[in-house]
Amino acid sequence: MSNGMIKTTLFVVTAGVVVAGLGYIRLAPMEAEAWHLDPTTATRTGKPNDYLVADGGDRPAIVLPGTPEAVLNRLDAVAMAEAGVTRLAGSPAEGLVTYVQRTRLMGYPDAISVSAVPDDGGARLSIYSRSRYGQADLGVNKARVERWLAALDL
Repeated sequence: MSNGMIKTTLFVVTAGVVVAGLGYIRLAPMEAEAWHLDPTTATRTGKPNDYLVADGGDRPAIVLPGTPEAVLNRLDAVAMAEAGVTRLAGSPAEGLVTYVQRTRLMGYPDAISVSAVPDDGGARLSIYSRSRYGQADLGVNKARVERWLAALDL
């Protein structure tokens, strides 16, 4: 086998492995059992690729006017209007919903769990957004949560 043939074979094999890896990232299912969790009791990843709005989190939980279901219905409309968002588990009526949002180019998935409970005539909203892959997220999870909260006209 010639030197050029070996290089070509190595290139093709390497390219195949990269394409397969990227395909897995884009198509890998997000299991509800692993990702659908209550943000108020979530255990942080310890990596800089998550953002928690809950008592004891990066930002405290937010109390909004309305019932928990009404607040989560408003947030659901905001979330589902964004590109790449799907509902993984739960519903506003249950008081807990988990969404998956995938990046446009690579399809990297982030899980976003939201919960609301009654609080002094309103609803206490908590959100936990975290990346499935990687160590850092360049502030994507924080930006998403803050964008969703801003859309609620806080």
